[in-house]
Amino acid sequence: MNAIEIKGLTKRFGELTALDQLSLDVHKGELFGLVGPDGAGKTTTMRLLCGIMDPTSGEAWVAGHNILREPEQIKEKIGYMSQRFGLYGDLTVMENILFYADLYDVPKKELPGRIEKLLVFSNLSPFRSRLAQNLSGGMKQKLGLACALIHTPEILFLDEPTFGVDPISRGEFWQILYGLLKEGVTIFVSTAYMDEAERCHRVGLLHRGKLIACDEPDRLKLNAKEPFFEIRSRNRKKTKQALDRMGTVKGTGFFGDSIHFRLDAGEEIDGVLRDLRKIGIEGETREIPPSLEDIFISMTQSAEGTHAA
Repeated sequence: MNAIEIKGLTKRFGELTALDQLSLDVHKGELFGLVGPDGAGKTTTMRLLCGIMDPTSGEAWVAGHNILREPEQIKEKIGYMSQRFGLYGDLTVMENILFYADLYDVPKKELPGRIEKLLVFSNLSPFRSRLAQNLSGGMKQKLGLACALIHTPEILFLDEPTFGVDPISRGEFWQILYGLLKEGVTIFVSTAYMDEAERCHRVGLLHRGKLIACDEPDRLKLNAKEPFFEIRSRNRKKTKQALDRMGTVKGTGFFGDSIHFRLDAGEEIDGVLRDLRKIGIEGETREIPPSLEDIFISMTQSAEGTHAA
C-alpha cells in the first residue's frame, strides 16, 4: 500500500482553480517533493491531504484513510508543519513540545524518552529553557519539526519548511530529515528551492495547479529531448533579448552571471552564435547538462508558449 494516493484532486476558490486534477502516489518511506513557485498549488495540496479543507472534486487516501470520510483518523497518523508553524513565543522550547504532546495525547510514560530523543535529534538540548521567540529562524524550524514529531507520525507533511532560513540551517534541517527516513517515516515536502528538490527521491513539478511532470530528479534531467547551452556575455540583457527573438531558441533564463537556453532538437548552436555575432554579441558558449531548474523552466515555458524565465 502507498502512503499517499491522490486521484483527480481539484480545489476551486470561486473562479480560481488552485489545484487541477492532481493524481500521484507517494510510496511508504519515500521523500517526495512537491516543487513549484508561489501560487502553484503546493499549500492547497498540503491542506487537502491533511484534512484541513475539503476538495471540490477528486479523492485521496493518506495512511490508508480517505481524506473526506476519515479526516480525524488521518490526523492521528500525520505530522504537519505549515509555512508559519504555530509556535508560542512566550513559551520555552520544552513548554512548546509539552503543549503539542498534550494536543496529541502522547502517553505520559513515553513522553520523557520521546522528548529527549527529539531534543538530541534536532540539536535543541542546550536550548530547552530558551523562549521560542528568542530562537534563530533555523532553530524555530527545528523546534517546529520536533513538535510535529512528538506523537511519532507515519507521514510528515512539510510546507516549505526552510523558507527564509539561512543556507547552513537549511542543510542541517535536511540532515534531520534524512535521519527520519532511516526510521521509516514518509516525508511529503513542498519547496520552491530546486537544490532542495534535488535531494528528494521523486519530485512532482506543479505549475498553476497542474502537475506537469513526476519522476526522480535524475530521470527528469536524463529524459530532456532538447540540448541546453550556457552563454556568458558582457551584456546579459541584450543577449537574452536577442535569444528570445530567435525561432530555434525555445527557452531562456538568467542563471547567476550566465544565461541558459535550449534549442529545438536537431538544431545546431553554430547558427545561433552566427546570428548573435551579426548584432555584435560575443560570448563564451558551451553545452551543459540541464539542471532540475532548467527542466522546470523549460516545461513551464512550453506550457505557456513563452521564452522568458
